[in-house]
Amino acid sequence: MRVKDMFLKNEKYLFNLLLIIFFLSFSEVVFSKNSKHEVLNHLNSLKYFSASFLQNDGANLSEGKVYIGNKRVRAEYFSPTKILIILDEDKAMYYNYELEEDEFFNPKNTNAWFFYDVFRNPIFFEDGIVEIKNNELILEKKGVDNDDRSFLIRVYFENNPLILRAVEVIFNDEFLKLSIYNHSYNENFDRDFFKLINPKFLN
Repeated sequence: MRVKDMFLKNEKYLFNLLLIIFFLSFSEVVFSKNSKHEVLNHLNSLKYFSASFLQNDGANLSEGKVYIGNKRVRAEYFSPTKILIILDEDKAMYYNYELEEDEFFNPKNTNAWFFYDVFRNPIFFEDGIVEIKNNELILEKKGVDNDDRSFLIRVYFENNPLILRAVEVIFNDEFLKLSIYNHSYNENFDRDFFKLINPKFLN
């Protein structure tokens, strides 16, 4: 075989290889974009939704329930301490049932902000990435919070069908994971359920 023919043959092989790599990469990007779009739509659709959760910070275990309304998020902790937290974009309320103490605050100045942004801020994950492992889909975002602390948030879904399974949050060296179960869709909430009012005054 002449040198020219060998070169042309190798060049054709190389071109085909590059073409295959390009299409595989393109398919992966399209698949990733489609998966991300699907996940963001799913998170945004979780209105009138509730689920139980176990919260683990590496040292303590708490149990509670999260409720997602149209605009607000309500988290109730049952153990070890009974606590209520209601969150809006820039205002929130904390109530300790045992101490009968309430506090109103801006969630962006506390670790509680992620509850709102994960569930009710549709643009929060727009610059996030999606990874698929086995039958699990993971939505991930890195950034810096209002206190200039780096954070990493991962939201885990069971794939096909999409079911929210966990939210993992890391602030510098602080770790928090919510394992989510007992999902309930299309809930009917009382009109006062998400009000930022001390619950004693609603009875």
